[in-house]
Amino acid sequence: HVQLVESGGGSVEVGGSLRLSCAASGVAFRSYSMGWFRRSPGKEREGVAAITSDGGTAYADSAKGRFIISRDNADNTLWLEMNSLEPEDTDIYYCGADHSRRTAPQALAAPYAYRYSGRGTQVTVS
Repeated sequence: HVQLVESGGGSVEVGGSLRLSCAASGVAFRSYSMGWFRRSPGKEREGVAAITSDGGTAYADSAKGRFIISRDNADNTLWLEMNSLEPEDTDIYYCGADHSRRTAPQALAAPYAYRYSGRGTQVTVS
């Protein structure tokens, strides 16, 4: 049974920081490509950052220079460090996982293709 559980969201002021985490279970985590995407109710998924099993990364233009994606294969955890937050970053953030051979840019561009995803964590910037 695959389970992804996001945490770390919250309400912060403009310019603040958050660190999101995604705890994975039921998967061979180190062999999975992982990523973060955002989605507002009624809207499509938007890729934020992606990381492959061998550590390749890709970021949305809006995230470059501000967000850092990382993974801890020993702890089965995915992270997203979010800095210099802006009101436009407000959204529900989800982590996704799949066992494909997609590159990080491919995964970033197609977040709807993640086989597994969590329930999300709310990020509010004001």
